[in-house]
Amino acid sequence: MKNLNLAPADTYKIYNKGIITNEKIKILTNLYQPIIGFSAVSLYLTLLNDLNKKNESLTYTHHHLMTSMQLKLESILDARYKLEGIGLLKTFVKQGEIDEYLYILYSPLSAYEFFNHPILNVVLYNNIGAKEYEMLQSFYKVPKISVKDYQDITTSFEEVFTSNMNTSLLFDNSDIQDDKFRKIEIKSNFDFDLLVSSIPKRLVNEKCFNDEIKELILNLSYIYKIDNLNMQGLVRNSLNERGMIDKIELRKSCRNYYQFENNGRLPTLIYNKQPEYLKTPIGNESRLSKLIYYFENTSPYDFLKKSYGNTEPTNRDKKLIESLMLEQKLNPGVINVLIDYVLKINHKKLNKDYIETIVGQWKRLKVETVMDAMEVCKKEHKKFKKNVLKIETKDIKENTKDVELPLWFDQKIEKKSENLQELNDLLKEFD
Repeated sequence: MKNLNLAPADTYKIYNKGIITNEKIKILTNLYQPIIGFSAVSLYLTLLNDLNKKNESLTYTHHHLMTSMQLKLESILDARYKLEGIGLLKTFVKQGEIDEYLYILYSPLSAYEFFNHPILNVVLYNNIGAKEYEMLQSFYKVPKISVKDYQDITTSFEEVFTSNMNTSLLFDNSDIQDDKFRKIEIKSNFDFDLLVSSIPKRLVNEKCFNDEIKELILNLSYIYKIDNLNMQGLVRNSLNERGMIDKIELRKSCRNYYQFENNGRLPTLIYNKQPEYLKTPIGNESRLSKLIYYFENTSPYDFLKKSYGNTEPTNRDKKLIESLMLEQKLNPGVINVLIDYVLKINHKKLNKDYIETIVGQWKRLKVETVMDAMEVCKKEHKKFKKNVLKIETKDIKENTKDVELPLWFDQKIEKKSENLQELNDLLKEFD
């Protein structure tokens, strides 16, 4: 993800690579929106609306987007990243005094392609639940028609038309509009050579590991967090008698493997940020204001990654964050406060039992905002030091007299400020 300090004065022009019908717009709102959110879909439709009949737009500034969408530039940039990540947008830039951007729109997948996609299908199911998922599925299912007692009397092409061309014409149709799709791009260290070499050649057909199968394996290894070693066994178990991989069987095996390792849960994407309506209307002249802004505009995954020194968190900690979002239904900004608090007072350890105790209390207190979470932490820390909060783990019963406290303890909020220039310097203190 390349952040080039997008400014309101930077210009952009839009091009369309797909054929986007009313049916595709329904797919966008029904299937994509539960994954990427309303703002990203709104950005897509706003860009689409600015196209002319030649599938390109005039040159606009990003201030035009901010005005028409009534969103801050940070929110538009976040929405753009989601469109790029899910394959609906490709972005190019030419840097100068004023940067010039090209936004290329791509079509949403068809309903069939979406419901059979190894990543999007799973995330949609997990985000909306079984009941809503089944309702959407039924909406897009083709009715089954029995033609058992009927005779096919359809006329063929040659029975209707006769060729009568006297000249041979050659046209260049390469620029004709097509329904262009963009694949989801995943950067992975998955070693296909190791996978292929680990399976005896006598078991596989020479055409087994084609590009389609490789893409499927890459997607499955990403969404289900399966490494090379475990994928080898799953692939071998999915081979049929012809030495080819049964794609349906492989997907089932990967799903079952993940659910077995995660108590029956399915994976999701933990990029979500605090909902706009739960954000605090404060500025950032104070240190506390800057931290609140950061908590509210950072995903739990990115916040956790920063606590790891910008390296990938362990699967255990990522699963813990997923459970806080999916099972406990905590808002992303609240989770960030929780992570920061626990890491500071618990010697950089995310103890699951301790966190669940705190979460239980926060749920009863209906903690929804970053400010709510901070205030509860401050109050409870006084009780914590007096051993009122009793947790049956050695990690929590250690001496707390000289425990490090989060940066936001004992600080007051200063309202009405929009300047965010000092935020990065302050955030270095999280490392």
